[in-house]
Amino acid sequence: MPQRLTLNSSQIMSKLSASLRDPAPDGREDQDGNAGEGLDRHSQGRKRTRSPKMSSRSDHDLLNSLVEHTGMLVMGIEPNGAIRWMSRGLEVMCGYSQEEALGRDWVELLVPSEHQAATKIVCRGSKGGDRTQSHVKPMICRDGTPRQIEWFHSDIRDSDGNYTGILCVGRDITELQTTRDALIASERRSSTVLETAVNAIITMSDQRIIETVNQSATRIFGYTKEEMIGQNIKMLMPQPYRSQHDTYVNNYVETGVKKIIGIGREVVGQRKDGTIFPIDLSVGEALLPDGRRVFTGIIRDLTDRKQLEEKILHISEEEQHRIGQDIHDDLCQQLAAIGCLGKVAHQQLRKANRAEATSLEEIVQLVTQANGRAREMSRGLMPVVLDSAGLMAALRDLAQGTERIFRVSCPFRCDRPVQVMDNKIATQLFRIAQEAVANAIKHSHADRIEISLNRDNEQLTLIIRDNGVGIPDNVSGQRTGMGLLTMSHRARMVGGSLVANADEHGGTVVHCSVPLPTSNSALL
Repeated sequence: MPQRLTLNSSQIMSKLSASLRDPAPDGREDQDGNAGEGLDRHSQGRKRTRSPKMSSRSDHDLLNSLVEHTGMLVMGIEPNGAIRWMSRGLEVMCGYSQEEALGRDWVELLVPSEHQAATKIVCRGSKGGDRTQSHVKPMICRDGTPRQIEWFHSDIRDSDGNYTGILCVGRDITELQTTRDALIASERRSSTVLETAVNAIITMSDQRIIETVNQSATRIFGYTKEEMIGQNIKMLMPQPYRSQHDTYVNNYVETGVKKIIGIGREVVGQRKDGTIFPIDLSVGEALLPDGRRVFTGIIRDLTDRKQLEEKILHISEEEQHRIGQDIHDDLCQQLAAIGCLGKVAHQQLRKANRAEATSLEEIVQLVTQANGRAREMSRGLMPVVLDSAGLMAALRDLAQGTERIFRVSCPFRCDRPVQVMDNKIATQLFRIAQEAVANAIKHSHADRIEISLNRDNEQLTLIIRDNGVGIPDNVSGQRTGMGLLTMSHRARMVGGSLVANADEHGGTVVHCSVPLPTSNSALL
């Protein structure tokens, strides 16, 4: 098999430069006194002022073939920049024949005017200096087509070491440059989108190391990019999530079971100053071409939204409290007065043995019942008194009122006294119980509802269990109703969570867990 020529750019430059100063292998000169053919592909029928000789005929043939290749852009120029000869590839590229270009300044012929001065400095100003660096300059072809050429230059010297010219080897990188420019533009667009995004965008490796962050991430968490990149992602989490996160990621990498990837979830983050705040977190996963796995987290700060929601609920609670107070102080008092007047009239009619006494007695009973219902309603609208035992008392009243009004069994269980110092948490838990009981009666048609309240060292737990057919929020194929959405929202407002599932014995179980507040942290 023929030997394959494998030369890099520096080797080609070295070989070509050497070929222009070494004597021909057979030591012969042509009839005009010139050295052998060397690199002169046009020697047949054309005369050269000087043709180099090769140290080896085989090297001569290989280099000749290399220069003759249509993809090679090679030319020899005089010290003053005049073209001495051109390769066939350069002729094809620029559109000028060697005869047309011979003796003309190559920069003025092929380089746009705005780049000519810089090109002359690079090409001619480095004589005898470092020629290892290439440079990219545009070339204008004869038909006006611009091309981007990467040029390598090398000094040509004779056998005595005298500087006789410059060898220029070029590489057409127009398409490569176009692709590179498009890639750079695409990266800039992507970078602009990331940097201008309102949400924080963070990428991390499967080793939990932060690789990139955008400007919003630094604004939301309070760290600089330098402080975040290269650190474990758990630096952005409060305890206990910080100590548990590495285990979560390792479990996913080993098992492939997704718990948060591909979905959004409300969690909490921690700023540089230690503030804990609510966030909406979406995590995606990507496998790079090199086989590396990266995770992208999109984080939205929910602080403002939570504060607004809290204000709305606070206004709603105040309005309900006002209505309840009005019912208690106005309507109930009027009903009580009507009841008293009715009783007096009933007694008078009964003394007079009037038949209307029986009807009036029934009216008095109905007014008394209406007064009782109105008082129950007022207590439901302003349920929790501002003391630590208020939640237990309110839930007990709710259970007793449910039994009395709806004629269903509704026990309240609280094995140990539960003291809730935060009235906001107590109020929201009562509203959740109230909504769950109403759903059990109206939608699940339950005849037994059980309310239980417990507290351990870390959280409060409220459970409402019924034996009905299941509320619509839990029926397969039906849309989630406002009841469950409202209860879930109230639980999140106090940093808790709520789930409603079918009970294994029939009916529905609503389970709400709320972490106990601490002195050094707040969810909002």
